[in-house]
Amino acid sequence: MAFSVGSLRTSRAALARAITLVESTRPDHRRQAQSLLASVLASSPSFPNNAKRKDSFRIGLSGSPGVGKSSFIETFGMFLIEKGHKVAVLAVDPSSARTGGSILGDKTRMTELSRNDNAYVRPSPSRGTLGGVARNTSDAILLCEAAGYDIVLVETVGVGQSETMVADMVDLFTLLVAPGGGDELQGMKKGIVELSDLILVNKSDGVLEVPARMAQMEYTSALKFVQPSKGTWKPEVLRVSSAEKRGIEEAWTCMETFYNTLRESGDFDKMRAEQRRKWMWDILRHELMERVAADAGVKEIAEEMEHEVMEGNITSGMAAEKLLSTFFKGLK
Repeated sequence: MAFSVGSLRTSRAALARAITLVESTRPDHRRQAQSLLASVLASSPSFPNNAKRKDSFRIGLSGSPGVGKSSFIETFGMFLIEKGHKVAVLAVDPSSARTGGSILGDKTRMTELSRNDNAYVRPSPSRGTLGGVARNTSDAILLCEAAGYDIVLVETVGVGQSETMVADMVDLFTLLVAPGGGDELQGMKKGIVELSDLILVNKSDGVLEVPARMAQMEYTSALKFVQPSKGTWKPEVLRVSSAEKRGIEEAWTCMETFYNTLRESGDFDKMRAEQRRKWMWDILRHELMERVAADAGVKEIAEEMEHEVMEGNITSGMAAEKLLSTFFKGLK
């Protein structure tokens, strides 16, 4: 498969094939992917040394199942397109821990958006990666930006401590919650609230409008005790209705204010640089784990080490040291 940066801008099919390439684990595909990404970086308007620099806006969206993430993205995405933007949606589906399979059904829930010429919806399997974020999502973001999509929405599997991975690849982390007031807040992990730059109470319509107001007050009160994580920005709590398309304009205005605030203070460039540093180490850890597991010497003794650990004859740490020692001996 041969790609050029220009082909990504003119063909959604080429973009889809390029993302498939960076998701592949085949060694020859990995080499092709790295070559493509190097070309993308060199020609990207957001490349630090490019005189025509223009940054995109990366928005992470998370929330518990049933909160209406896909419905919100459908409504929000169409709103952005009407404003003149091109929108890419990277919707990460949970993979089965037993079979490794994934439903990949997000396109069926975003029918209008997925058919629009100014939108690109890409469901990707999480493959069991921490936080439900596909390992190569950061590369997929770069490819979408190279294809001319100035707003990239990253929808994640759900809510948990591992959602820090999402926050480390987007500019604005948005948490969607359902009207539930105190009960919902008690069930929410403190960490996910601290990560949030914006909390949206979805389904604020009909009989749920009053509970939504109560939930908004509860979250606003809780955020008073959260220290700002991005410059001087103080997270906000707003109510939206995806079904009635209410509150969408206000939510976007808040997001734009966040973006402009960080750009003017200089925190935006610092944040992206720190994210790139973190991802370098995260990818290194993942690559090392894959290479250790694939090593012939490690495979020979892995089953024995697992048995010894399960029988309680050695500790997990001792077995890990033995496996690492075997791996490094094979490199000599």
